[in-house]
Amino acid sequence: MTDTPLRLLLADDHPVVRAGLRAVLETEDGIEVVAESATAEDAVTRAAQGDIDVVLMDLQFGKGMNGAEATAAITARPGAPRVLIVTTYDTDADILPAIEAGATGYLLKDAPPEDLAAAVRTAAAGRVTLAPTVADRLMNRLRAPGTALTRRETEVLALVAEGLSNQAIGSRLHLTEGTVKSHLARVYAKLGVDSRTAAVAAATELGLIRR
Repeated sequence: MTDTPLRLLLADDHPVVRAGLRAVLETEDGIEVVAESATAEDAVTRAAQGDIDVVLMDLQFGKGMNGAEATAAITARPGAPRVLIVTTYDTDADILPAIEAGATGYLLKDAPPEDLAAAVRTAAAGRVTLAPTVADRLMNRLRAPGTALTRRETEVLALVAEGLSNQAIGSRLHLTEGTVKSHLARVYAKLGVDSRTAAVAAATELGLIRR
């Protein structure tokens, strides 16, 4: 069994990033990059072919499905490969959907090469690897659950930051306008603010949503 290399799928819409990951990982004994995907949809299709052990998944792919959605689709199948998120984003708005979707690990793209290779092996074994900043964020949520935004509150606030109205947010998330207002009221209370602008500013400063 030890002679069989770990087979990887690199899913990222930037060819330069995929080439960089390939260059790093292919120098490692026992690791083989067998496929690349430039879209999340293609990654889901390719991962289902049964010859992949670990998928290295970015979170943003331009149009279409995102990395968290692809992770959920991949991990929902029996005998699915492990998914290791490799991204530049470390906000709650990015981390929570990916972890809930079934990702086995979450690394940032500035991780040292040896950390990347170790994370691949750890993921293949079914154990979790988290970037230090990601682990800190998750620990802080556990320590102070009363002040942490839920995933839904984070989603609502991220759309507020994009300039969407409550009605538009409700349409996007399949919620009533009243439910959106309720989520925002809880967000304001947790962040100690009283306006949409202040909520976005505070959440950005705290690393809950992207700048």
